[in-house]
Amino acid sequence: MPILEHAQAPIAYTLEGPPDAPVVVLSNSLGTTMSMWDAQAVALARNYRVLRYDTRGHGASLPFPDSCADACTLDTLGGDVLRLLDALDIERAHFCGISMGGLTGLWLGVHAGQRLRSLVVANSAACIGSSTAWIERAAQVEANGMDGVANGAAGRWFTSAFVERAPAVVEALVEGLRDCPPAGYAACCRALAGADLRGSIGAIAAPTLLIGGRHDPVTTVADLEFMRTRIPDAQQAILDASHLSNIEAQDAFTGELRAFLR
Repeated sequence: MPILEHAQAPIAYTLEGPPDAPVVVLSNSLGTTMSMWDAQAVALARNYRVLRYDTRGHGASLPFPDSCADACTLDTLGGDVLRLLDALDIERAHFCGISMGGLTGLWLGVHAGQRLRSLVVANSAACIGSSTAWIERAAQVEANGMDGVANGAAGRWFTSAFVERAPAVVEALVEGLRDCPPAGYAACCRALAGADLRGSIGAIAAPTLLIGGRHDPVTTVADLEFMRTRIPDAQQAILDASHLSNIEAQDAFTGELRAFLR
C-alpha cells in the first residue's frame, strides 16, 4: 500500500481502475479505514479511477505523532486530501465521504471547489454533534482506550435488524474500531469538535448529492435537510439504513452513487 509521507502524519492510499478514467475519492468515517468502501470500490473501478485513503491516525496512516494530537482540525483533514491529489497529479476529482469523510467533503466544497467534479456527502452534517461531547470522547479514549467507544458502536452504526442479519460484518467493523489508535481517534474527535460549516455551505458550487439513513441517530434526516436547503441544487437520497449506510444498504448506496456520477 503506497504511503504519502507528510511532515505531520503519513497518509496511506490505494488507487485502482483505468488510468485515464475520472478519479473518485472515497473518504472513511471516524474509527474505520478505507476497507469500509470495498464494495463501492469494486463497483466503481470498472469505469473510474478509485482513490481511497485512510484518514490520518487511522488504518495504515500511522504513526501518528503525539505532538499532532491537538493540532488536527477540519482544515487539516481537508488539506490532507489536497496534498494527496497534488502528489498524484490529480487536478479534479469526484469526492464521496461518509460521516467525518462527508464533513471533509463539505470543507473541500467550500474551500477548494475548483478541485471537485462533484461531491457526495453521506450520513454527515455541516456540524456533527456537540463540541463538548467530542472533547469528552477524546479525553475518554486517551485515558481508557477504545473499548468504551467500541462497545456501543454497533447500535450507533447499524439498525438492530442489520446487526442480527450480518453479525460477522458488524463484528469486524467493531473490532476494527477497537484496534484504532487512541491518539489518532482522539485527534479526529477534536477536529470534529471545532468543525462547523453551517454558515459556509451555501458557497458550495459543485454538483452535490446528499445521502442519509432513515434510521441514523448520529447524523439525522434533519441534518440532511438542513444541508439540502442551503447547498444550491443539492440532490438527496434517503436509504433504509442507519449511520454506515454504504455497508448496511450496500446495493442501494452504490446504485445512488453510480447514477449520480453518471
